[in-house]
Amino acid sequence: MPIDPAKAVAAEPRSAEISWDHKDVQLYHLGLGAGTPATDPDELRYTLESRLHVLPSFATVAGAGMGVVGGLSAPGIDIDLAAVLHGGQSVTLHRPVPVAGRAVSTSRVAAVYDKGKAAVLVLRTEAADAEGPLWTSDAQIFVRGEGGWGGDRGPSERLALPDRAPDVTAERPIREEQALLYRLSGDWNPLHADPEFAKLAGFDRPILHGLCSYGMTLKAVVDTVLGGDVTRVRSYRTRFAGIVFPGETLRVRMWAGEGGVQVTVTAVERDDAPVLADTVVEHS
Repeated sequence: MPIDPAKAVAAEPRSAEISWDHKDVQLYHLGLGAGTPATDPDELRYTLESRLHVLPSFATVAGAGMGVVGGLSAPGIDIDLAAVLHGGQSVTLHRPVPVAGRAVSTSRVAAVYDKGKAAVLVLRTEAADAEGPLWTSDAQIFVRGEGGWGGDRGPSERLALPDRAPDVTAERPIREEQALLYRLSGDWNPLHADPEFAKLAGFDRPILHGLCSYGMTLKAVVDTVLGGDVTRVRSYRTRFAGIVFPGETLRVRMWAGEGGVQVTVTAVERDDAPVLADTVVEHS
């Protein structure tokens, strides 16, 4: 079997020094669609170095780190990249992400789950600088055709939607070239750029990165529910329920509660096809 769960989980964590500066943060924000309108003061917080703050989902790309693709080279894992989809993502912030920084990123395979017709890898990355922990990030990677060995199926929690209309609904267009820009932040999977590779993976054309939808959604929550204050975000988790294509529009529905915002995201042009589900932003 291309995945050896015991070997993957038992492997020594890998550590690397990472660094980033304002240019990396600005590029990431632009890859999420920030900067429209370009002179809007609220957007300048994402694009102008003299006013810059950092969207917490930047933790998923800071310094490239282990990354989703990099994690697939861990001991005990030998799989076809065309069989890989990002199943879910969570980030826990221990304090606000600085505009520029240097940290040690430690990554490991935290778990391998058997879903029958697929395997799920949990890739955990923890980052800390001289002042202490910065963030903990978990990526759940869905690998088609690699399950069935009789292992632990893992958690399958689903969140019921509130029994009321959303408090806020926002629509966020995805530019045609947005995946090409977003991948410059470090996710080079050709699924998001190469039409021939996308067809091998079963898609008509390249799809948007799940983590791009993830970042766009957090930006919508911060901008509309949290008053533009990125430092209020404590954690953010989601399940990638479906794909979205460049050129489509995300519809972000938000329900505000005590200390948290529950969110669903759909693709407008495909009859509200699910994109993100079981999504929660916890905040102060």
